[in-house]
Amino acid sequence: MKILIIIPAHNEEKNIFYCLKSLEQQTFEDFKVVVVNDGSTDKTAEIAKEFVSKNPNFQLLNLEKSEHQPGAKVVRTFNAGLKSQSLTTFDIICKFDADIIFPQNYLKKISEVYTINPKAGMVSGIVKIKKSVFEKDLAFDFQDEKRQWQFENLSSKDHVRGPVKSYRKQCLDDMNGLRTVLGWDNIDVMLAQKHGWEVVTVKALWVKHLRPTAYKYKNQKAEKLGEYFYNIGLNLPLAAVSSLKSSLKNKSLKEFFITMNAFLRQNSGRVLTSEEISYIRGLRWKNIFSKFKI
Repeated sequence: MKILIIIPAHNEEKNIFYCLKSLEQQTFEDFKVVVVNDGSTDKTAEIAKEFVSKNPNFQLLNLEKSEHQPGAKVVRTFNAGLKSQSLTTFDIICKFDADIIFPQNYLKKISEVYTINPKAGMVSGIVKIKKSVFEKDLAFDFQDEKRQWQFENLSSKDHVRGPVKSYRKQCLDDMNGLRTVLGWDNIDVMLAQKHGWEVVTVKALWVKHLRPTAYKYKNQKAEKLGEYFYNIGLNLPLAAVSSLKSSLKNKSLKEFFITMNAFLRQNSGRVLTSEEISYIRGLRWKNIFSKFKI
């Protein structure tokens, strides 16, 4: 089983060395890494270039800086990495963020899941963030005796998170690749399931995330949620129910109106087919009914 790892990177000079070093230290050896530098203005490219010069299974691809679009930008960078490679020899395709540190057995563990379970289409460990200051001396230590790392509680531990995506190549082909919109990292899970693939998280396997996810958009969360609901194909009733659920959870009626206003403002064409939208809407209603026991 051979693994291709694509790492989109933009201004990651503080983190990318740790990410690449953790991959260099993997006990699983049959893999290739492509760092796709998306027009960084810091030393990201220099650090990656020096690392690549010493590791033949690592490669650097430099791009001009792309337009900043949450979700779409990272997928376009990932796709550029894919297009630079001949994919016929790879069984597993990974999209890893440049600010992740992996334990030495990470690739070995996920490859074992794919080998044992032929229906596994997406596999990952779980993501943890630091509680306090990052200690460089303990960067590659996963014993965590000081209990410095905690689960990044943005979604269920059953969800394959955006920073550590891996796909069986056939699964990625079946879903027609990743979609260049905000919410791509939930759309892929639903489309994998649509095509009969299982989504697996190995909860005993964890990675270190050096920056909280979407930290730049914290104050725009409700607005981005409305855009996300549109991108995954929700209709008005589903968007309203989903927005209400989120606002009640966060105890903010104001959030409901912000989310719905953002949803109603969307006017771009959707990237999903009518069949995919129909499946996702059915899945969302099913989940809502099951939780409220309707």
